[in-house]
Amino acid sequence: MFIHNFKYTLLTLLKDKMLIFWTYAFPIILGTLFYMAFSDIEKKEQLDIIDIAIVENEAFQENEIWKETFASLSKKGSTNQLFSIQYGTETEAKELLEKNKITGYLLLEETPKVIVTTSGIHETILKYVTEEIQNQEITLKKVLAKKQEESLANNEDFNTWQATLYQEVITIMQDKNTNIIDTSSPHLSYTMIEFYTLIAMTCLYGGMLGMVAVNRNLANMSAHGKRVAISPVSRKSMVISSTLASYLVQLLGIFFLFIYTIFILKVDYGSHLLLIILLALVGSFAGLSLGVAIACAVRFNDNMKTGIIISITMLGCFLAGMMGISMKYIIDKNIPIINKLNPANMITDGFYSLYYYDTLTRYYLNVVSLIIFSLIMIGIAIICLRRQKYDSI
Repeated sequence: MFIHNFKYTLLTLLKDKMLIFWTYAFPIILGTLFYMAFSDIEKKEQLDIIDIAIVENEAFQENEIWKETFASLSKKGSTNQLFSIQYGTETEAKELLEKNKITGYLLLEETPKVIVTTSGIHETILKYVTEEIQNQEITLKKVLAKKQEESLANNEDFNTWQATLYQEVITIMQDKNTNIIDTSSPHLSYTMIEFYTLIAMTCLYGGMLGMVAVNRNLANMSAHGKRVAISPVSRKSMVISSTLASYLVQLLGIFFLFIYTIFILKVDYGSHLLLIILLALVGSFAGLSLGVAIACAVRFNDNMKTGIIISITMLGCFLAGMMGISMKYIIDKNIPIINKLNPANMITDGFYSLYYYDTLTRYYLNVVSLIIFSLIMIGIAIICLRRQKYDSI
């Protein structure tokens, strides 16, 4: 009877057009919309090379710090190229700025001056870089002054090694890898949180499958349930077989979503494929158990129960960052207990930890949390089933 009920529950779920839409079609449609909305957002936000001019006066020609630093930042073909620089007189620089051919120009006198006509990200970057170089120059001069005092006190010839020290300090200042070790993923993308919440939503929508499957075996919900209630067949066996059938249907939906997003939308989920699959399996079981618990605990019709599942799922995904990436941060910062109890956030946070961190502690914490959530939901369902009694059928 177990195999028989498993088979016919599977066929019943696959023939339910509304369920197939919400668990198969809707996530794919939403994923496509995400792709259309976010596919170019990071490319558009990538920093372009900034066109600037530098007044090549005597002060600039004699200052090795400014010359070397801007030469490094404008080296063509370099992955760190920030500026495209035109050198000339102040008159030429003004003319280029008036014709909007450059963002601004640098005039080095007693203090450096950045001349711009508008305010924007490129102008801000130019000013920031200028301030940083000025701060570095002040630091270098302090080091040199201190070293000069020491050399005079020790009767050393300061001029013989001044130029060498000058160049060594400049090199250290320009070295971006001296104190920083990058252990993060080479494909970081903050828009990935949208696809993580999409997977979480698909996992939780599986609750509708569990709800429909269990409702078939409840005497107060269907004719099939009435027959089960008066038959000698174990209701426990019927519920378990129905739940397994709905879990299989749900996993097919998750499988299709991964195939579509990876091979069609070219979404990069990172290199931990087995761990990603494990999290999807556990997340799907959490969604299924939520649907089973609602089916057993809530005494409404199918439409009301479906509405409750959709509401819980969408609210959870909203708090996990689907409708706005900043929402997850706001909740985690101000009311962290909400997302600690939110199964959608457990799933997205598990993916997040795999994608952004080089340790698995946070990932396994989310997996364990999902398992505990699932066991609690199943426990609620068992208690509610045991308490159900009927005066007549």
